[in-house]
Amino acid sequence: MDSTSPQDARTAGAGHPFPLPPEDRARSPYTGWTRAHWEATADALLRATVPYASPHHALIALPGGRPSSSGPRSDALEGFARTFLLAALRVAGSDGADPQGHLPRYAEGLTEGPRNPTTERELHTALPDSWPRIHTTRQARVEAASLALGLRLTRPWLWDTLDDRVRTRLADWLLPALTPSPVDNNWWLFGLTVAGFLQDAGIEPVRAQAAIDRALTRIEDWYLGDGWYSDGDNRAFDHYNAWALHFYPVLHAHLAADRALLTAYGTRLHAQLADYTRLFDANGAPLPFGRSLTYRFAATAAPWLGALTGHTPLTPGATRRLASGTLRHFLDRGAVTAHGLLPLGWYGPYAPMLQTYSGPASPYWASKGFLGLLLPPGHPAWTSPEEPLPAETKDTVKPLGPTGLLLHSTASDGLVRVHNHGSNGTRPAPDPYYARYAYSTRTGPTAGEPDDNHFALLIDGRPTTRGPAVPHSSGADWAASAHTPHHPDGAELPGIRILSATAAHGRTEVRAHLVTGAPPGTPVRQTGWATTPDGPTAQLHPVRGYTHPPRTTPAGSTLFAPATHTAALEGTTTSDPRGTLFLSLASLTDDPTPAPVSELATTTITGTTIHITWHDGTSTHLSFPHLPREAPGCSGGAV
Repeated sequence: MDSTSPQDARTAGAGHPFPLPPEDRARSPYTGWTRAHWEATADALLRATVPYASPHHALIALPGGRPSSSGPRSDALEGFARTFLLAALRVAGSDGADPQGHLPRYAEGLTEGPRNPTTERELHTALPDSWPRIHTTRQARVEAASLALGLRLTRPWLWDTLDDRVRTRLADWLLPALTPSPVDNNWWLFGLTVAGFLQDAGIEPVRAQAAIDRALTRIEDWYLGDGWYSDGDNRAFDHYNAWALHFYPVLHAHLAADRALLTAYGTRLHAQLADYTRLFDANGAPLPFGRSLTYRFAATAAPWLGALTGHTPLTPGATRRLASGTLRHFLDRGAVTAHGLLPLGWYGPYAPMLQTYSGPASPYWASKGFLGLLLPPGHPAWTSPEEPLPAETKDTVKPLGPTGLLLHSTASDGLVRVHNHGSNGTRPAPDPYYARYAYSTRTGPTAGEPDDNHFALLIDGRPTTRGPAVPHSSGADWAASAHTPHHPDGAELPGIRILSATAAHGRTEVRAHLVTGAPPGTPVRQTGWATTPDGPTAQLHPVRGYTHPPRTTPAGSTLFAPATHTAALEGTTTSDPRGTLFLSLASLTDDPTPAPVSELATTTITGTTIHITWHDGTSTHLSFPHLPREAPGCSGGAV
């Protein structure tokens, strides 16, 4: 499925706000894009930010409606640092050639930004370009990593040409990033990245090495195997694996030419990419799951890094197919404004998916997606013919390592889904981008009631929320988790437990929930996928425990559409001390005129096992610790 198929055209924008080179469908039959398209896009994104720079270009205050929780000056530093990283990748990838004159602007900013104001008045008047300090503004540590990486990549053409006094000021500004991280997650790697540059520049090498060792030791506690890190002491598995937890250590090892370090962390990257590259739709969309999704095509940083270091399961042509498909996917759908800027959102602006730390320049972490420019023009990733993505070669259902996530993709439509039985957010409150049971590359979690893809008890008509999901068990094509639901007002409901499982085959899903400890007669509700009339077709069908056929109800906005609808099933718990089992069939597909999902699977129960027979005669067996007796007439594909 290429980027100009009818399916893609229904959501594609009318055009890009900047000119692009002609397509090359011989070399790039899927996307038409070449290295020249990436270079033109990088140049255009950089040019568009110039009007928003401070007098000496050290701060770039982009428009965007709302500041982040760190404040406008920190946001403006973010604008400088993240676009500087893009400029550095563009120039370093051209071996120092800079026909657009990007680096001179940033050199001026690097000269003025680290000046140290002594008074509040001086900060706002005499030194309007001055950066906030790392020890007073936590977010400055994040931006220090982009600054340091940009300096490391462009050292011969920038750092080495700066005045000694300027280099001293820059080093003094960066050094506080070597202290222990104030945030106990991927933030440790910002200090590693600053340390890598300072080591290369011969500045405080012993202290820098200590910061590198400290960061690598800390993230080791979060490595759970098969290429997957949790983002801190939790079970948050998301795109931070790709654009942070693998990105910084592997790129540091590559730039330092540390073969031992690159072997160790590159092997993990290879394992990660074996799973991660399956989370991209055939239309180019990455899975909208987890936080910081406004970084968009930063999701391609890890695949490019695999090609750069040789630690990838993808062929060169498949790497470019994935990366170009993703970049084009967003540009075709309005992710760049008429002024050439990246807004806070997915395609256009979309506030419900944002975090408090997101400011107007936050989307420019998308710069990491241009890492492929470090590959020379003659590299096979740029010259080999594009090859298909995993999502479009064959149907796949498989657990993703230790995450509790069940990958589910179908080749006929290139659509990717993930069923969540073990990844949780970083905040105590349920986050719709972590807490739903299922996500797809063409639907998004709803903002507002009802939640899509959610199973809840109803208390006074209000749905419970999902507590932290603990992986329970899994098989080749299924995964299960348990959680304690939370009252709609937030308190945990002690004594109540929900054991949930999803099995998938083709486009068909079996959703099972065993509720124990709930008072008899407690209402429950299962919702399906949130879709629109011009989107994929969603189906939801009752099998056991639900008392009525599904009803369609309006749902909230998603990052794909301002209004959606979802199907809902309702039932009530019984007095059986072994619990109440609720079973349903679900489907999401972009295939035309799909058959009813009720025809695609049947279920029976024997002892503690749910036996599923799929439409092609294959079978799956879900084992539960205990199951209530099957009521007469409730077996098979329908109630």
